[in-house]
Amino acid sequence: MENKVALSARDRLIKSKKNNSYGELRGKILVTLCALIMITATISVTVFLTTKGLQSFLVNSVSPIEFLTSTNWNPLGDNPGYGAFPFIFGSLAVTFLSALIAAPIGIGGAIFMSEIAPSWGKKVLQPVIELLVGIPSVVYGFIGLTVLVPFIREYSSGTGFSILAGTIVLSIMILPTITTIATDAMGSLPNSLREGSLALGATRWQTIKKVLIPAALPSLLTAVVLGMARAFGEALAVQMVIGNVRALPSSLLDPSATLTTIITLNMGHTTYGSIENNTLWSMGLILLIISFVFILIVRYLSSRRKI
Repeated sequence: MENKVALSARDRLIKSKKNNSYGELRGKILVTLCALIMITATISVTVFLTTKGLQSFLVNSVSPIEFLTSTNWNPLGDNPGYGAFPFIFGSLAVTFLSALIAAPIGIGGAIFMSEIAPSWGKKVLQPVIELLVGIPSVVYGFIGLTVLVPFIREYSSGTGFSILAGTIVLSIMILPTITTIATDAMGSLPNSLREGSLALGATRWQTIKKVLIPAALPSLLTAVVLGMARAFGEALAVQMVIGNVRALPSSLLDPSATLTTIITLNMGHTTYGSIENNTLWSMGLILLIISFVFILIVRYLSSRRKI
């Protein structure tokens, strides 16, 4: 009887071991397959966009220097021009200006929630931030179109459609991204930093300024860069308030255009394979390259994290 019990227990252990081995093998295959799909999709998109983006230069003989530096965008005129510099400038302008507005507010909100506010403060602010994340882009654009643009028009000499309007809309859109990541960065700091600083006689504000912010600085900069990456690729909300003109703006109150707005406005009205269509793909390639630059900056900042 004891031998049967022992044999049965041994069989159960062997069977359990085999099941665990099969489960680990299936899990490994599934995870590897998902990773291969992600890698394949990324490489495919990059190769396809690079191939299409270079056709305007290799097939249609558009000068890369003219494309990147000229302000003349008139692909359908008698003397066609393919200068995308106004759109590149518009994309970079609204991206950096929105980051200048959203970064201090987002980081300040993160410091308030993690270091200053009582426990109920974060419980109130966190749902508000998550609510901002869930609002669709078209809602931001519609609010900007009906509220912000008329306000700017009333208190300035312009039409209201401007870089300023696009900057304000984008700064509100990227604020939740910066705030959320910055809050996680501040919350991940060990309490020993706070306790050590306070034990040496520093005040709470001195601890935040001299100890916590420098310790979390790489993560805070990562939050800002990720917010800029989202702002750079935004199309619909900016398209509704920026004006979408081909001229190079001379002030914040002038209308402008971005790479994303020109692509979304014109791609559906071009013939596939035409020179105008290929130049729009070239703008998409520029977006991809700058997005890769943002990713490299994030990776560099992540590698600098000490804590």
